[in-house]
Amino acid sequence: MDGTVKGVKAAAVRKLEHELGIPVGQLPMDSFKFLTRLHYWAADTVTHGEKSPWGENEIDYVLFVTVHNKDKLTIEPHVDEVDDVCWVTKAKLLEMFADKDLLFSPWFRIIANRWMISSGEETGKGGWWDDLDRTMNTNVFCDYESIHRFDPQEEHLGGGGNAGPLFGVGK
Repeated sequence: MDGTVKGVKAAAVRKLEHELGIPVGQLPMDSFKFLTRLHYWAADTVTHGEKSPWGENEIDYVLFVTVHNKDKLTIEPHVDEVDDVCWVTKAKLLEMFADKDLLFSPWFRIIANRWMISSGEETGKGGWWDDLDRTMNTNVFCDYESIHRFDPQEEHLGGGGNAGPLFGVGK
């Protein structure tokens, strides 16, 4: 695997249009940077209760794209897909993560805590957000071979099948 993942990038462009209303062409496929993959699962207990029959168990490709002028990007979120959209600094995101009244998807918390805003202890490289130029223009953060496996945060354990930790790796 060399990082081109054209089908994945095409799907990302389609999903950005479907979920965020970003017109095809505003974020071209070649502007996306493939960084790594992760396998995670989560029971949707936060939204649908302790015994929720709903959940996720998927392998996701992690892509980054930078937007040089947010005022030129059309965002019209689909009401059934997205509750809210806002532009934040790293400090603001950390503040929002600490607010127990705000809901974030389990996969976003995993990606943000593990790689985006990481202290660098695990990789020795800092977080992706710390040096976007290096993240987007080099392959220093790219891991095309691994599929990193993660259990969800505690609030997403359980569900109809009483699921507990599967991989023994959180965050």
